[in-house]
Amino acid sequence: MTDVELRDPAFTERYRAIAARDSRFDGQFYTAVRTTGIYCRPSCPARTPKAENVAFYLTSAAAHEAGFRACKRCLPEAAPGTPAWDLRRDLTGRAMRLVADGVVDREGVSGLATRLGYSERQLHRLLVGELGAGPLALARAQRAQTARALLVGTSLRLADVAFAAGFGSIRQFNDTVAEVFGATPSEVRARARRSGRGAAATGGRARPGSAEVGSSHRGRSRPVPTSVQSADLADPAQETGDEPVRISLTLPVREPFDARGVLEFLAVRSIEGVETSDVGALRYARTFALPHGPGAFEVRVPRPGSGRVDLDLELADLADAPVAVARVRRLLDLDADPVAVDSALAADPVLAPSVAAVPGIRVPGTLDPAELLVRAIVGQQISVAAARTHLSRLARGVGTPYTSAFEGLTRLFPGPAQVADGAPAHLRLPARTLATVVGAGRDLADGTLALSVGDDPEDLRRRLVARPGIGPWTAGYVALRVLGDPDVLMDGDVALLAGARNLGLVAAEAPRPHQFKELALRGAAWAPWRSYAAMHLWRSA
Repeated sequence: MTDVELRDPAFTERYRAIAARDSRFDGQFYTAVRTTGIYCRPSCPARTPKAENVAFYLTSAAAHEAGFRACKRCLPEAAPGTPAWDLRRDLTGRAMRLVADGVVDREGVSGLATRLGYSERQLHRLLVGELGAGPLALARAQRAQTARALLVGTSLRLADVAFAAGFGSIRQFNDTVAEVFGATPSEVRARARRSGRGAAATGGRARPGSAEVGSSHRGRSRPVPTSVQSADLADPAQETGDEPVRISLTLPVREPFDARGVLEFLAVRSIEGVETSDVGALRYARTFALPHGPGAFEVRVPRPGSGRVDLDLELADLADAPVAVARVRRLLDLDADPVAVDSALAADPVLAPSVAAVPGIRVPGTLDPAELLVRAIVGQQISVAAARTHLSRLARGVGTPYTSAFEGLTRLFPGPAQVADGAPAHLRLPARTLATVVGAGRDLADGTLALSVGDDPEDLRRRLVARPGIGPWTAGYVALRVLGDPDVLMDGDVALLAGARNLGLVAAEAPRPHQFKELALRGAAWAPWRSYAAMHLWRSA
């Protein structure tokens, strides 16, 4: 063992992971090899480098900044994301969630810093110290990842790929791709197709008119240029008028993945016209609002254990592709670490049979924090089915109509202002609950109340509980689904309690207050994965 390994236990653990080519760690860190100048995912099949030649980075951006380029063999940019950004409640985790949601591209570093409550200089210093890369470098790495996915997974024109990935100029696109991947954009695409990973080799994935059937998003076939000319970088949305952009991509996911469980969770809560699902076919689709306009998507899991989710996007503007992908990943919790979660929860002998029966359970996120808050308030103290009925009535009454190629999608979920105006006429709820919905809608619409994936969990709970009609359960549920907080066990949730009784975690004959206390004490041992334990309890209920 080298001196480096003896000094740093984390290095030892990571080096063992790459020596074992352990795919569980793909996306959680990156291995840079000084002698070759490349960085890899932990499961790279190449020969394990000597320890003294290795450096580990938490982000691909840090590896880029240190002068390394991506391995052409293991494609580290195609790995699932790290679960640490949900697990960590600190500035770094909050910043990474916002970067993934495209805040730097839309609002700049100043916008990111304002959201986090820091100056730009402080934020840059803290992120470089923690991750080895500042906000601009992190956003640049994300653009490179998006560009690679679009180059490999679609037949979009190279200029359209540059636009969709968020690059501000053709030179920036060409230079970044060449620097990160050691190849021009057309070479990246051609290499993927020769190896069978590209759009040309994925017959059957594409829908008619999508980018994967050998045509541009406008449906006109054209040759792929070797390099992109600046005149080609036009806004596709402007060129196509009202015609939506349709592209198809494949999203990597860590196995095991309880696809049926997460889709069932969404299906029983689906709102008529906004969402549609077929759990038997492992399919789910819905409309959603994006920064540049409304859109829709459909996800399919081709087969259990495939390590992938197929995503079809329908966008008003191609520039929304990275944000849409990031939000779908959060909705399905694709970046979770199922092995770590299952190992921790299986240590409880009473919970272990449920873990064994449902490996890779996920905690569904949300596409829109404001929508989720409205859903949570409406769902207080009523059944899931009743909440679905109320919300479907609200969507039919005031939701904006939407025409989609995906069957069953006819409207968008109402925005905050629409909720505030339409709730009294369309929600048949107790006066107190109705007032809470209307007040939340108004405050969300005028900015008095703001929710985002970059919020601090404790501050989010405090702000929500301070509002009339919102209690700890609602605040906890919002934190669980908006922030992806992995360690939430909602106080007073009768469904959780029912599941705990079914599993034998609490004494069934004890008074309910005692049962809640017993569950909280038992749940302390499940930290930091209590949200995933809650999913097992809900399933049992």
